[in-house]
Amino acid sequence: MQEVAHPLALSVWRGAKGRCPACGRGPLFWKYLKVNGRCERCDEDLSRYPADDGPAYVTILLTGHLIIVPLLFIPWVWQSPARSLPLVMSGLAASTLTVLPRIKGAWIGLMYALAVKSTDGRLHTADAAD
Repeated sequence: MQEVAHPLALSVWRGAKGRCPACGRGPLFWKYLKVNGRCERCDEDLSRYPADDGPAYVTILLTGHLIIVPLLFIPWVWQSPARSLPLVMSGLAASTLTVLPRIKGAWIGLMYALAVKSTDGRLHTADAAD
């Protein structure tokens, strides 16, 4: 089993807070989902840790199971007039947009802790089996 390069829980927690997974002080993002190239505090190269589609899939999985599924069991959702649909959809959109940067930060923290870099893509692809 491969040894974890950095403390896993701490790195993921720092990333989820939007901080550099290495030092926990520098900001991880410079815009909503744009990752800083380098940490302002410790000079860690943050651009080399891949996030790709993973955070979006996890966000959809969480919002689908924690928000949409319970809504299917609440009677007022089905019995209310159609004009309440924008209210429900606005809440869903707001919760999704709130959770997404936290999950992306945690994902980058996970990649940092496991020492997975974007240059390692050739090692993790199914094309290598062909």
